[in-house]
Amino acid sequence: MSLIPGISRTKHKHRAVDAVASLRDENRRLLTQLVGAHEHIAIQEQQMADVRAKRAEAEQVVVCLAADLDDRTEERDQALADLAAAHARLAPFLAAEANANAVTVPLLERDTSSFEDQATEPIKVTTLREAFAVGPVVATQGSTDPAHLPAA
Repeated sequence: MSLIPGISRTKHKHRAVDAVASLRDENRRLLTQLVGAHEHIAIQEQQMADVRAKRAEAEQVVVCLAADLDDRTEERDQALADLAAAHARLAPFLAAEANANAVTVPLLERDTSSFEDQATEPIKVTTLREAFAVGPVVATQGSTDPAHLPAA
């Protein structure tokens, strides 16, 4: 028992024990988090290894496809060159065939014997000066017309 009536030693003992228990609980919690972090890191490392493997495989596929594309492009260019040579060899034969099978039609002449199909004359287009024989208007200095007098 304590000499001072309001203070007891048992409270101090319990507080220290409680603090140790609290620290142990926190230590367990932190260790659990550490184990969880290790597991998470292991999963992430495994996923990264999978991604690297897939990336290497994709790069290999791209290299194969690029080589295949180059081969196909070379084949296409060769085929286009062969086609151009064939057109050059066949051009005289195609021209001769076109001339032999040409369709000739005489020049068209319009039948104007019917009244409805009578040809029309061209429309005569003239300027207003030519139509009314009007020359340019020349202002005179000594006009007596009141409309031409300056306002005073």
